[in-house]
Amino acid sequence: MFKTTIASLGIASTIMASPELKITSMDEEMVFTGSLKSLLPLTVRRLIRFNKLNISNTSGMAEGYKQANVVILHKSLADDFEKFCHANDGPLPLLYRSKPGEWKCPSLSSNCDIRTDCLLYRIYEYGACTGTLTSLKDYFDQLKDMVTFYLGCSFSFEKAVHKVGVPLRNFEQKCNISMYKTDIPCCRVASFCCNLVVTMRPIPEDKLEAVVGATYPLKDSHGAPIHIGNPGLLGIQNLSSPDYGDPVQPHPGDVPVFWACGVTGVEAVSNCKSPLAFTHSPGCMFVTDLKNEDAAVHNSKEIPKVHCISQNPLHYSIASETAVQKIRELESLIGVDPGDRGVKHLRCQDELLKTCLSLSHARSVLITTGFPTHFNHEPPEENDGPPGAIAMAAMLQSLEKHVVIVTDQRAMNLNKKIIEDAVQQGVLKTPVPLLSYQRDAAESALMFLCENGNLERPRFDHLIAIERAGMAADGNYYNARKVNIKHLVDPIDELFLAAHTIPGVTTTGIGDGGNELGMGKVKEAVRKHIKNGDVIACDVEADFAIVAGVSNWGGYAVACALYILNTCEIHDRYLRKAIGFPRLSKKANWASALPSITKEEKLLRTLIQHGVRSGVTANLEMEVDGLPFYNIHSLMIEKLLEQIL
Repeated sequence: MFKTTIASLGIASTIMASPELKITSMDEEMVFTGSLKSLLPLTVRRLIRFNKLNISNTSGMAEGYKQANVVILHKSLADDFEKFCHANDGPLPLLYRSKPGEWKCPSLSSNCDIRTDCLLYRIYEYGACTGTLTSLKDYFDQLKDMVTFYLGCSFSFEKAVHKVGVPLRNFEQKCNISMYKTDIPCCRVASFCCNLVVTMRPIPEDKLEAVVGATYPLKDSHGAPIHIGNPGLLGIQNLSSPDYGDPVQPHPGDVPVFWACGVTGVEAVSNCKSPLAFTHSPGCMFVTDLKNEDAAVHNSKEIPKVHCISQNPLHYSIASETAVQKIRELESLIGVDPGDRGVKHLRCQDELLKTCLSLSHARSVLITTGFPTHFNHEPPEENDGPPGAIAMAAMLQSLEKHVVIVTDQRAMNLNKKIIEDAVQQGVLKTPVPLLSYQRDAAESALMFLCENGNLERPRFDHLIAIERAGMAADGNYYNARKVNIKHLVDPIDELFLAAHTIPGVTTTGIGDGGNELGMGKVKEAVRKHIKNGDVIACDVEADFAIVAGVSNWGGYAVACALYILNTCEIHDRYLRKAIGFPRLSKKANWASALPSITKEEKLLRTLIQHGVRSGVTANLEMEVDGLPFYNIHSLMIEKLLEQIL
C-alpha cells in the first residue's frame, strides 16, 4: 500500500480506472491510497514524472504490463549498440529504438516522455557513473542528438510467475531484486563489450519447472533462466553482496535461479566510455502500456523440462520435452538383453539423459575403456568398448570438447594404432590423445585429474568408463566367468574414486554385465540378478550408470543423445547463456560425427586386423559379444539413428 498527494497532475480520471484505489479530498489536493500493482501504466508514469512516488524500484508496479530498461546514447553509437543487442538478445531484447531526439515511444506507450518518466537515471561520462538524476531536464539540448533504446525487463514476467504459484521473495521482503556481474562474456560489437549481468530469484526446488515454463515463452522479458544452481558456475562468489539491487534472502529448500538482465546494457555503456550517456538506475524501469500477453513470445510449442545433473556443485539443466522423450527412447532401445543375462534388472531411468546433459555442459572429457577378458590371447582385449568409446569421442570432438582416452599402459600401442586407423577411415576426424595412469603415490589420482593436485583446477569435467574392467569388493578384477584378470588391469578405478572428492567433476559408467567400472551404483542388483554377481560385481560407483545389452550400444546412444540435445533450441540457449546466436549452423558437422553402420563396420574390421576378439566367443569375426554385426548391431545403430534423423 502507498499514500501520496496529487495537486495538479491531471490524472484523477486515470486513477479512477484502478478499482483498488480510494480517492478523497483534502483542501485543494487529492490524497489516494491503494496497491501499487493495481495502478495503470499512465498513472505510474505521471506520478514518476512529477516525483510523487517515494519508492526505490518499480518491481510489482502496474502488474501485468511490460517494463523496460533504458539506454540513451549519442546517435553515432546507435547502430553499433543495436547490433550489440541483436547479438546478445537474451539480456538485451530490443523493444524499441527511437530516432535522435525522440522522447516518445508510440509503439510502447502513449503520453510518455523518456526524459522524465523513469524513477531514477544514471549519468555516465567517459565510462564513469558520475551521478543519479530524477529527471534529464537539464540535458534537453544534448538529448536532441541522442537515441533511446528500450530493452525488455524481467519485472514484466512477475505476474506470470506469481500466476503459477511461484513465490517471489523480493516481493515478500519488500526489496529490489538482486543483480550480479558474471564472468560470462557477451558477444562484442565495435566498442560495446562487457560480461553478462543476471538477476537472481530464490525459487523452491519443487517450483523450478513451473517458473521455467512460465518465463520461457516471454522472449521480450528475457525468457527462460540461463542458469539454475550454484552461483560460482557463473563466477558469482557471494549472493549476499549483489552488484546492483538488494540482497534477497532465500527460504530453506530454495534454489538460486538466474535470468539474463538488461543491466548488461548499463555495463556495456560504461565500457564504451562515450563522453555522455544515460541509463535507467537498476530496478527503476520505464513502465509501458504493453500488456505481457501482447508481447513477443517464442513461437515454439516446446515445453522445457528441468533436470538436476550435479549436487556438488548444485547444477540443473534444461531441455525440451521432445528432446527428453527422444533420449528416453534411446535408453529403452539399448536396454534390450539379447544375451538374456539379466541386465534389465540393473537399469535406472534417465541415466543416459543426465549423463548427456552433464556432458553437454562439460569442456573436457576423459574416456576410459579396455576389458582384457581373453587372458590366454594377445592382445587380451575384447571388441566391446573401443567402438563405443570412439563414437562418443567423435561426437564430443565435433561439439568442440577436449577429449582424451585413458587405457592400460600395456595396451597403449594397440589403441594408438586403432585410433590412427579410425582417423584414416573417417570414423574420427582428428586423433584422440592417449594417456595411461599408474599409481606412484597416494596422491597420484588427484595429481592426474587436477593441475598440481589443486581441487579447484580440475583438468576434466566428466569421466566416462565404457566396458572398462571394474574393481570388485575384494580388490580384484573379474571377467564374466569369474576369472581374476587383475594382472592385466591398471588401477584406473582410482581416478573415479578421486573424482568423487573434486567438486564439479561427474562420472559415468557404461556396462552390460555389472563387472564394469562405474557399475558399483547398481552392485546390489548385480549380485542378485547377474550370474556370478556376488563375486564379479564392480564395487566402484559412478554418478550415473548406463546399462545396455551391449556396452558399445551405450556409447552410440550417448553420441546420439548429445546430438539431440545440441540441436534442441531450449537446451542450446541455456548452454550459451542466451548470449550470441543459435549454433544450429553447426548441425551438419555434428550429424557427420554420428555413428553409422558404415563407420562401425570399418572399425570392427580394423579391430579384427589387430587381433581384438569378440567378448563371449573369442572369435575374430564380424561379431561383438558373440552377436553378429549384421542384423543385430547394425540394426541397433539403424534404430538409434531413426530417433534423431
